[in-house]
Order: sequence, then structure tokens, then C-alpha cells
Amino acid sequence: MHTLVLMRLRTPLAVLLLAASTLLLAAQQPTPPAAPAQLTPPSLTVDRDPVRSPDGEQPAPSIVRKQGEGYVLHTDVEEVVLNATVLEGNKLIPDLKRENFQVFEDGVKQNLISFQHTDLPVSIALVVDNSGSMGRKRPSVNKSALDLIAASNPQDEAFVVNFSDEAFIDQEFTSDVNKLRDGLSHMESRGGTALYDAVAASADKLVADAKHPKQVLILITDGEDNASSVNLEQTIGRVQRLSGPIIYSIGLLFGDEMSRSEAKHARRALEMLSTETGGMAFFPKNIEQIDQVAAEVARDIRNQYTLGYHSTKPTTEPGFRRVEVQASGKGDGKLTVRTRTGYFPVVRVLKPSNVEEKK
Repeated sequence: MHTLVLMRLRTPLAVLLLAASTLLLAAQQPTPPAAPAQLTPPSLTVDRDPVRSPDGEQPAPSIVRKQGEGYVLHTDVEEVVLNATVLEGNKLIPDLKRENFQVFEDGVKQNLISFQHTDLPVSIALVVDNSGSMGRKRPSVNKSALDLIAASNPQDEAFVVNFSDEAFIDQEFTSDVNKLRDGLSHMESRGGTALYDAVAASADKLVADAKHPKQVLILITDGEDNASSVNLEQTIGRVQRLSGPIIYSIGLLFGDEMSRSEAKHARRALEMLSTETGGMAFFPKNIEQIDQVAAEVARDIRNQYTLGYHSTKPTTEPGFRRVEVQASGKGDGKLTVRTRTGYFPVVRVLKPSNVEEKK
């Protein structure tokens, strides 16, 4: 009985990546092209439980228009929510007001409709490299990850994903630190590094199952992706299309496991994943610095501003919307705002049987 329960907890995330990517392509065009070969996840064993698709329980938008053999549902007024960190140099700025911020979408100033600067509860994905080279680093990584959770809001929730050439959920969403400790302790250091698959599928799960709208993915790895079915650009695009989580990357690129060229490529990938989603990449120089980095990530998460606006563009206008947030303070120092670089408007296509056409 105990063995069966453990097997059901170790749910592969790659199934979700395939299902969600298929739904996403269908939402973008009436007759989707065949998915390119590189989007096909690796084969999975059949005795595992697939994670459900994130698109199954979305609220129905307000306007329905017939298009071909289906219906396109449009939300013409959609609130865009940005979580933003404000810095002066490396110092967090915690005391700004609504009037200190300006938001631009594709260069056009937007009208802020909501503003918060409180310690909001967060849904967190702990996505940890379980490949062979991580074996001796995992005890320190696990301790730091748990310290980060312990320093969080009591209402926070988190789940644990361990990945090598496949990604498995080793602990579902919980606020219980002991259960998270058990999930992190499932170490089978082996195989390759399917980092992008793990990130994309974990972002899908956050959107599907998280209780809180503020969502964070904490990625801890010591290597370069070498086993994923998607590439870096596709992974970033996937997170952006989901209006998905802020990604904080912790790259353990010290030691002699990688060449200088491999370390450079790995660093660039982690920096892009984090920068494009509004997070930050950290690169401790040794195992002793992981605790310090985890504490910095926790401070960053807890000190963000949450800004909301209604875009001046209708959601019927497709394409990526680039976002810029500016902040000004009382002093003379230049303030830097870190937030996601943009988003895709949500347009979904449903079959006629799922909705009645409005007259």
C-alpha cells in the first residue's frame, strides 16, 4: 500500500506539457498546424497519473462570436496584473505609493486601476535538479529551500518537482513544511537534465491548481539543459502565454562538472528565464552561499508591489504586448523596476457544443 501511494505522488509533468501545448496552439488559430517534432515530450511509463490540463476550468469570457465551425470567446476588458520589485542599486525600495508608478504597454501609458504593497500569500513551485551531478549538493539545497518556505507567509503553498531526464511531482501543493521536506528528500540523482520541460510543465501546474494569483517558480540547477523536448525560447513563450509565474533561478555553476563554455550557456539560459518573467537569477560561488541566496529570494518575493491595469488595446488584437514599469522616488537615485517584460492576450476557441451563441 505504501509503495502504491508513493508511485501516485510521483506524477510526470511532461504529459501536461504536451496537452497544454496542444490546447494553446488551438487557441491561437482555427486550423492549427502539426506540432513540430521538437515539441513532443519524451515517452512516459503508463502506470503514472497525468496532471490535468490547466485550460479545463477557466472562467468564461463575456462575448461570444461565431468563427468557422467554432466559437471565439473574447474578454475585451482584461485586467493585466504585474508583480514588480523596485530597487535603488541593490537596495529594495519598500515605501512607494501608487502615484510613484507609471505603466506603459507597447509605449502607450496605461491607467492603473489597482495597487497593493502587502505581503500577499504566494503559490510556489520548487523545481529542483535531480541529475547525477547534483548528488552531493542536494542536502544543502534542500535545507535552503525549506528555510525559504519557513520564512514565508503562513498562507503560502508550495509543491515539489524533482527532475532529471523526466520531471516528477514528489509533493503536491501543501503548506506543511514537513511534507515539503519529504518531497525534497526523494533523491535519485541520475540521467540528463530536462530543465525546460520541467519549467514549462511546472508553470502549467501553477496556473491549473494554485490557490493564489501570485505565483513563483524557484528553479535550482547545476547544469545546462540537455534532454528537453522544447527549447529556451519556447519555454519562455509558454510561460508568457500563460501569464505565468515569476521565475527565480539559482544556478550552482561552480565546481569542475562543466566546461567554461557550458557554464556560460547555462548562465545565459537561467538569466533569460528569470529576466523575461520578472524574476532574477542568482549564481552562488560555493555551496555555503546557497542559504544567503535563498534568503534574498524570500525577501524579494515578500517586498513586491502588485499593479493592475486595463489595456488600452482590445484582447481581439493578437500578439505579444511589451510592458514597461517606471518608478520615481523622493531621492535623486535612479530606481530600477523588475517585472515581466510582457504578455499575450487570452483568446480561446471552444466547440459549438460547449456554448450557445448569443443573439
